[in-house]
Amino acid sequence: MSIQISTLSSGLRIITDPIDNVESVAIGIYAAVGTRHEDMPENGIAHMVEHMLFKGTPTRSAKDIVDIIEGAGGHMNAYTSREVTSYHIHCLKEQAPLALEILSDMVQNPTMPEDEISRERNVILQEIGMVNDSPDELVFDLFQENAFPGQALGAPILGRENIIRALSREQMMHYVQTHYAADNIVVSAAGNVCHDDIVLWAEKFFRNLPEKHSSGTTAARYKGGEMRIERKLEQAHIVLGFEGMGRDSKRVDAVRALSMVLGGGMSSRLFQEIREKRGLAYSVYSFQYPYADSGLFGIYAGTDPERLQELVPAITDVLRGLADTLADEEIVKAKTLMRSNFLMSRESMMTRADQQAKHLLHFGKALDVQKRLQKIEALDRHAIIQAANDIFVRPPTLTALGPVSALEPYDKIEKRLAA
Repeated sequence: MSIQISTLSSGLRIITDPIDNVESVAIGIYAAVGTRHEDMPENGIAHMVEHMLFKGTPTRSAKDIVDIIEGAGGHMNAYTSREVTSYHIHCLKEQAPLALEILSDMVQNPTMPEDEISRERNVILQEIGMVNDSPDELVFDLFQENAFPGQALGAPILGRENIIRALSREQMMHYVQTHYAADNIVVSAAGNVCHDDIVLWAEKFFRNLPEKHSSGTTAARYKGGEMRIERKLEQAHIVLGFEGMGRDSKRVDAVRALSMVLGGGMSSRLFQEIREKRGLAYSVYSFQYPYADSGLFGIYAGTDPERLQELVPAITDVLRGLADTLADEEIVKAKTLMRSNFLMSRESMMTRADQQAKHLLHFGKALDVQKRLQKIEALDRHAIIQAANDIFVRPPTLTALGPVSALEPYDKIEKRLAA
């Protein structure tokens, strides 16, 4: 059974990834809108709208929505990222039309009662408070802001407290009308599902969407630099990063392989050097965030403040030594991990629906599993070293949170990386 794509007359796209030997279906509505599409004075509205779409329609209360889905044995959730918002349900195959009908009602007919807005505003403020009390999470929000200052791409997904307190129903309803349009949404389903059925149900249920959206983004402007926030904590939390590759870059897979070599597991260079050999950190890893036209590549570590002076030099030594010492077995291992992570992720129906939806939103076509595997297999030493050389010459972004007064100056770190 093959992946199929259909486009309704409204512009709404449907993609299905059928697997007939399972009993369930994951079905979701994916909108190409997120924090990056916000106006800065409305930072957090994308995430708050995501919450509010669960709070009732003219025919269903907030409790009705969850009672119906959970009463049918399903599980529903949502997320907001910087470029995508998703509402999704995992249910038994016979409940797929109910799931899609509920999702369509939520997206097309939100009522957003004032009392629900007031309650949900408090919930989100609690969520922001949780992040502020979790330095290993907060440091990533600060890193994003440090890398892309003054831009929606650098703003926190949850928003800022003063803005969340002030967002109105009118602003949120306008946001939905502006961004939740047929040409900006994909319906994605994976599991025991028939494509023609999903198309038929979508034609029936999605009759109230605006056809055209009016969202746009400004080009990403990576800046880099440093941000140090002194706070009384048990550990100092450090993120050292660089501008990475956008998802359209031909080198994005090479950057993934680079991340695997440096900090993708317990056998990675950073883990072995920073934790196993030197005992400088319990948690140390690398990461990659590819966006439409830019990206981030970075390393996170948390350490005892008394060991802080050792940590960043040790990390930069690992980065600088890569090109001359990259071993064949490291390349093979990185590619094997990428392949296995990708294939094992596809054992989840929800992940499959998510992958196909985002690939269609971002690239205008379905994710081809075999081509994805071929790209991984084609990676070689030259590609990985070239990716490292391209990234590590860019201005670094250093973000430090906690007892960080002992951290060496930014210009010294920059010079060490350039040496």
